[in-house]
This record gives sequence, C-alpha cells and structure tokens, in this order.
Amino acid sequence: MRRRKLAYGIMMGTCLTLFVLAWSVVRLFSPPAAIVMSVVAMVIPPFAAVVANWNVDRRE
Repeated sequence: MRRRKLAYGIMMGTCLTLFVLAWSVVRLFSPPAAIVMSVVAMVIPPFAAVVANWNVDRRE
C-alpha cells in the first residue's frame, strides 16, 4: 500500500510540475512545447489512478 501511495504521489507531483512549468516558464520561449508538456501532463492522472488502485481487492 505504501509503495502505491508513493508512486501515485510522484506521478501526480510530476503532472503538477509539468503544468506549472509549461504555463509559467516554457510558454515564454516555445508555446508548442508548452502545449506538448500539457498534453503529457493530462495523460499521467489516469495511469496514476490505475497504479493507486492496483490489486486493491487483494488482502495485504
């Protein structure tokens, strides 16, 4: 359980960092790169949810 929570936190932290960096720093230099970073950040939360709920039915 702890490993799943840690993985979820890292993935969501990465997502948040990508969004913040994309629209506060990167957009000043390259708007297309900021859009690509945002798209990548949008893909992360579904995978984070899958990781957080992996084997949740199993007793530990």
